Amino acid sequence: MPPASDIGLGEERVSADEPAAIAEIERLIRAQVTLHHPPGVRPARRGQHPKSHGCVRAEFVIDGSVPEHLRHGLFKEPGTYGAWVRFSSAATPIAPDARKDVHGMAVKLVGVGGEKLLADERDATTHDFVLANSPVFFVRTASDNAAFVKAFTEKRTIWFFFGWNPFRWRLHELMNVLKASRQTVFNPLQIRYWSQSAYRLGPHAVKYSAKPLSPRTDRRPVSKADNFLEEAMAHQLKAGGAEFAFMVQRQVDPVRMPVEDPTVVWKESLSPHERVATIRVPPQTFDSDAQKRFAENLSFNPWHALAEHRPLGNANRIRRVVYDSISKLRHELNQEERREPAVDDIP
Repeated sequence: MPPASDIGLGEERVSADEPAAIAEIERLIRAQVTLHHPPGVRPARRGQHPKSHGCVRAEFVIDGSVPEHLRHGLFKEPGTYGAWVRFSSAATPIAPDARKDVHGMAVKLVGVGGEKLLADERDATTHDFVLANSPVFFVRTASDNAAFVKAFTEKRTIWFFFGWNPFRWRLHELMNVLKASRQTVFNPLQIRYWSQSAYRLGPHAVKYSAKPLSPRTDRRPVSKADNFLEEAMAHQLKAGGAEFAFMVQRQVDPVRMPVEDPTVVWKESLSPHERVATIRVPPQTFDSDAQKRFAENLSFNPWHALAEHRPLGNANRIRRVVYDSISKLRHELNQEERREPAVDDIP
């Protein structure tokens, strides 16, 4: 493989062992989902971020102030899309909110025309963004990802970071996990999220971020309930709404801002985030049984996307296979129809 200094902007490098590693990850996660959801244990939950704090209606607003160099794909013209935004946490099995965890924000736009990347959903009118509350991931490669999933399923996660050989300890990866999972979160509507992995945007490679514009008012848990984060969201959206600035960060240095290593921070000093849209969450209630069932049946995948926003890097190549596979398994176990929502699919 050529040295890293020879890599170009937005260029991907697929290692020889990646296909086998992705197949192993898919096998292990499918086995875990099946194991944890025998007959009678329903609904079968997601393999990643199974706990929902709320899935809310929103608008994704692109105005005329998008910088000229970022006017590609969704951001080419001003417009407003309806959206569903799911806030979640990563612990498996699901844990009380008092346990510190990694948090996620998944955005599904509806009413997006154009051919999409996934072959069996080419004509779907949705487009997804998947974000987490840390700018970096905690595994570098597909083979490392497979090693982590294997250690996790065998309940020996610590051995992924600390093996017998101290020269192979993954301290950088461990610090990334701790930075994400040790954050104190009192309201998912009041924290920042990042895509962690890279994406195409026309001729550019970029990462995304959603930064709250609403003031941070919750500085302690609203209650001692296991689901106090849902309560905090419900309280805020009963009294008012929430807004996020949706931003893009361009890759300008392929070595210091790598596509294939999502454990490396893309520094603002190299390339600042630039705002391209606003996510507006209006006042609402989101805890009806109908809406919760609708939300549980949604599938989020960064490959639900236009070609001009094609996901890049090994983390996203894993998602293409694994997210799609687990979504199909989950819907099969739950005996639910699997389809992308339309504009008028409002519970």
